[in-house]
Parts: sequence; structure tokens; C-alpha cells
Amino acid sequence: MQDARVRIHNVEILSDDWYLLKKTTFDYQRRDGAWQTLTRETYDRGNGATVLLYNRERRSVILIRQFRFPTYGNGHDGFLIETAAGLLDQASPEERIKAEAEEETGYRVTDVRKIFEAFMSPGSVTEKLYFFVAEYEPKLRAGDGGGLAEEGEDIEVLELALEQALQMVADGRIADGKTIMLLQYAQLHLFPGAGTTTDAIVPEK
Repeated sequence: MQDARVRIHNVEILSDDWYLLKKTTFDYQRRDGAWQTLTRETYDRGNGATVLLYNRERRSVILIRQFRFPTYGNGHDGFLIETAAGLLDQASPEERIKAEAEEETGYRVTDVRKIFEAFMSPGSVTEKLYFFVAEYEPKLRAGDGGGLAEEGEDIEVLELALEQALQMVADGRIADGKTIMLLQYAQLHLFPGAGTTTDAIVPEK
């Protein structure tokens, strides 16, 4: 999508290793009509999708825990509790998130519902994330999950009461943005009236 207030002059590729890092120089017309030359670096890793698996009867959700090196480098222990997610890799968001859910959690879900889309770090990352919810049942578990070792994934699958997960957001044990957004959506729309609890985290059996 082009905008008359943006004139791109130069695009420089800084890195094309894991994903694509570009440096772009452009003119931007401010609201007062003046033009300003700016330089921005953007990281292009493609778009992605994430899903919250939930069970109304059990009042529970399925999350995963995995090591995230960038957070480790920013003072966190690196082990984030998250919703299942992955890059689209040319697939549709619906197709990709069904595959990611099974790959990471072991649950095979066929009915996923998109609830919204969002840019998670628009100051530097081009990625748009598609958010889904899907109901799960124990009988839908087709495998152990855990991700792909060849991609460096070593994923622990967790089944938590929604109230427990919300408490973990409140006390900082859940610090991943997409996961917080989906849990708050669940609290408002899937489990109205849900509160929090201080129960300990319990790995899924």
C-alpha cells in the first residue's frame, strides 16, 4: 500500500541470514506539510499465527513453555510460557495454526476461530500476527507435542486452569504479549466472570 506522504529513496539489506534486516531511507511529509528525511531499520520474518486452546467444561487452557534467547539476553530467565504459535511460511493462517498446535502441544484441532489481527512490534518488526481460539478435549491429543528438535524447539506442554493462568499474568510468571492478549480475551469472552487463583503450575499429564 502506497501513501503520497512517503517517498522511499534507498533500501539497504543489512542481513539476510535467519530473516531479512533492511535499512530504509525515506522522506515523510508531516501533518504541517513539511518534509522530513528519516532512516529506519526493519526486520522481516514474515507473518505468523497463534492460538489459545481452551476447554469450557474443565475451565482450562493449554499453554507451552520454551526457551527464548532474546528474552534471556534482556534479563529474563528465558523460559517463556506462551500460546502455541508459528510463522505462516506461505500457508494460510488457519492451516498454519492447526499444524503448529499439533506440532507444539500434541492436540489436533479442526475448528479454529480467528478473533483479530495485530502488529506486535511495529517500530521495527514487519510481522502481523493472526490470533485464534479453539476448543480442545483430551481425546483430541494425537501426540506428545514438544516441537521440532531440528529447529531447536524443546517445548513443555502445560494444562492450566484459566484462573491460574490469569494469576500468572498478574504476578509476572506469564510475560509474553500474545499470550496475555489471548488470556484476557478468554476472560472477557470465553469464560466471563473468571478471576484468579494462586494455585501452583502443574505440567499436563
